Amino acid sequence: MQDLPGPLELMAAVAGFLRHDASPALAAAGSNGGALAYQARVAANMLDIVRRQTALAPAADADERQRLQALLGSDGDLATLNQRLADAIAGGALTLATPGLADHLWRCTLDKLAVDQPAYETFRRFNPATT
Repeated sequence: MQDLPGPLELMAAVAGFLRHDASPALAAAGSNGGALAYQARVAANMLDIVRRQTALAPAADADERQRLQALLGSDGDLATLNQRLADAIAGGALTLATPGLADHLWRCTLDKLAVDQPAYETFRRFNPATT
């Protein structure tokens, strides 16, 4: 086991440096500094996404797989189960009237927003973990 800081803390530190130190310094440098400052902010945002995905994806994927197994009545890896779900929806075997399907789709949406856009107002309103 590694000592702290761990990967999540290291990514947060690098993102903070890029956002709060490097980006303003680059912007003040003139010439091509504005473009570099923008790229530093983009890099910081990418690190934040990777950090959230590293922290949240394992539990979200396990929950999604469990919901898919219940909806489809079959087993498989997450990609296979999602393909079966898409095929069942496209073929009309599952519809929004299917018990659990709408809830599953909503939960998947919220899980993806937790990684990609956690400040998104609708996510914050409908996700009890953020209140």
